[in-house]
Amino acid sequence: MNNVTRSGKLAGVSVLTAIAASLCCITPVLALISGAGGIASSFSWLEPARPYLLGITVLVLGFAWYQKLKPRTAEEMQCACEEDEKPPFMQTKIFLGIVTVFAFLMMAFPYYGHIFYPKVDKEVVVVSSDNIQEVKFNVSGMTCASCEEHVKQTVNELPGIVSVSADNEKGTANVKFDISKTDKATIIKAIDGTGYKVSGEETKVNPSHGKAGHVCGPNGCK
Repeated sequence: MNNVTRSGKLAGVSVLTAIAASLCCITPVLALISGAGGIASSFSWLEPARPYLLGITVLVLGFAWYQKLKPRTAEEMQCACEEDEKPPFMQTKIFLGIVTVFAFLMMAFPYYGHIFYPKVDKEVVVVSSDNIQEVKFNVSGMTCASCEEHVKQTVNELPGIVSVSADNEKGTANVKFDISKTDKATIIKAIDGTGYKVSGEETKVNPSHGKAGHVCGPNGCK
């Protein structure tokens, strides 16, 4: 097998490992686009292997470029002259360059995947501040910012949601809502529907009890 053919096959391997390294974060975006929320956490089990997959991708790409750029032997040059034909596009440096850029974009996906989620901006009219309740849910399966955005997007679609935040590192989702419009069971069902699972909850004390009615939105209440 000559260097050109070998580098082409290595390029294909690097693409697969790069995609696999970020698949746990790519899937939530695909779930949002397709409307199949339950598949969002399907590949979260790959997260522990991410550092190894990243390492394999870099090594494979590095070796592919080495094979592509290293000087050819006299025997290889003679064979090339005898064949005297242009190599296929998938065996060129341009193709390997495209593959390299794509691989690094895939590897970096967890850091920019959240931009694919639309910004939710809504207001909830609260008749009484006594109706506002804040609950911290323990959520398992979140591994990156895309996972957080998927949970926030799904919960925000429910009526009566004042604000919602999620933290994949802590494995929590904080939700403030109007208990006259929704309840904890509905929120838990929505989060579980994303594929991530609520494993516990903690209700926070509402310091606003007794205050007059007001309007709440994503930036708080007034």
